[in-house]
Amino acid sequence: MDYLNPIALLVAAVSALVVGFIWYNPKVFGNAWMREAGMTDEQVKGGNMAKIFIMAFIFAFLLAMTMMQMSIHQTGALSLIGGDSTQALPSYAAFMADYGDHFRTFKHGALHGVFAGVFVALPILGTNALFERKSAKYIFINAGYWIVTLGVMGAIICGWK
Repeated sequence: MDYLNPIALLVAAVSALVVGFIWYNPKVFGNAWMREAGMTDEQVKGGNMAKIFIMAFIFAFLLAMTMMQMSIHQTGALSLIGGDSTQALPSYAAFMADYGDHFRTFKHGALHGVFAGVFVALPILGTNALFERKSAKYIFINAGYWIVTLGVMGAIICGWK
């Protein structure tokens, strides 16, 4: 794929963990999240942290792949030709010469990431939390994390060329 940047995808996936370390730190939202989630220090420390972080990284990588599709508009043109630019008509090369770098900025990627957080993550997390009888504070702590994280991921993926 012409816009598949493996380094940017890996960095974006790692950024989800970095934002999480900050967001869920006890000095930021960690204590409030534990209280709203009904978690104790023992429960948090009792998990298999290697498994948790490996799976969190894998999930973040999958989200990074999705953010690439959401924030780099040229992937839509690439999909129209079946994903192999070597098989495209000359008009594809002309189109990409004219528009290949349009909207490829950190700012544009961050905007799409924030939109993904607000319009995808928030409704999913909010619906689950409502049925789990969690508080609005719980919803906004977790959705806030995903809004910020997807904004950072989108910025990295769209702006890193």
